[in-house]
Amino acid sequence: MSELPLPPATRALGASGIEVSSMAWGMWRLTENGRTAAEAAKLVHAALDAGITFLDTADIYGFDGSGGFGDAEALLGEVLAAEPGLRDKMVLATKGGILPPLPYDQSAAYLKKAIDDSLRRLKVDCVELWQIHRPDILAHPQETARVLDDAMASGKIRSLGVSNFTMAQTAALNHFLGNKLATTQPEISPLRIDCFENGELDQAMMLGLTPMAWSPLGGGRLTAPENARETAVAAALDVVAEAHGVSRTVAAYSWLMAHPAGIIPIIGSQNAERIAEGAQALKVRWTRTEWYAVLVAARGVPLP
Repeated sequence: MSELPLPPATRALGASGIEVSSMAWGMWRLTENGRTAAEAAKLVHAALDAGITFLDTADIYGFDGSGGFGDAEALLGEVLAAEPGLRDKMVLATKGGILPPLPYDQSAAYLKKAIDDSLRRLKVDCVELWQIHRPDILAHPQETARVLDDAMASGKIRSLGVSNFTMAQTAALNHFLGNKLATTQPEISPLRIDCFENGELDQAMMLGLTPMAWSPLGGGRLTAPENARETAVAAALDVVAEAHGVSRTVAAYSWLMAHPAGIIPIIGSQNAERIAEGAQALKVRWTRTEWYAVLVAARGVPLP
């Protein structure tokens, strides 16, 4: 059987020259249950100790519908202030452009403020990656590009990315940027396979973008399937999980990482053991037959 390559320990972040771990840890739920800075620090250490040095957050993380905007960044900022040495051990990414109670805002004035506010909350002078979280269709991409290029020139940002952008929106913004995009962050999982067939990953490879997969476990549905399709996908993953002595979760991460676009799954768990467990995905090797079996289960119909 034709075997796919094992994922590398690190990947290039687009053409930015920045090396990142092949998996990332995301902080969407970092502030849940009133987590303290000391407790958050344990999670940061768990990721770094497992070799997961790519940390992804956003200014909207922590928002509960009425308050908490910026809280996840601020909590990570407390961790970094207490242990300044941690900063050099990580590649730090954040996002902006969602503005409660408005939907999205990429106007020049707001983007400038959002970037500065994130740096202030994180207590850093620069982030390695800054991403537009969701597209604002009322913002001209040329205006957006100008602000982002200025932030790059000022040293506040080292590379740029987008999240939840369509292919056309990605291409338009990239056209106007002097500093081309390094990443794209769509939802990708064995249950959300649109990117494999609608051209998003093909565009990423063509433009040299590193894809970052949010919700790589299908919002947790892979661990507790609720219908026939989800059960079929879980069963296909379990074949490889059992053969390699890993969990279904790890198999799901590794399935994404086997794609030639170099997908980086973002681990969303806020449990130290589960964060560390994710690193086992680097040791799971897929055959083409096994990989396509998961895809066929997810499609629900045979391949053409």
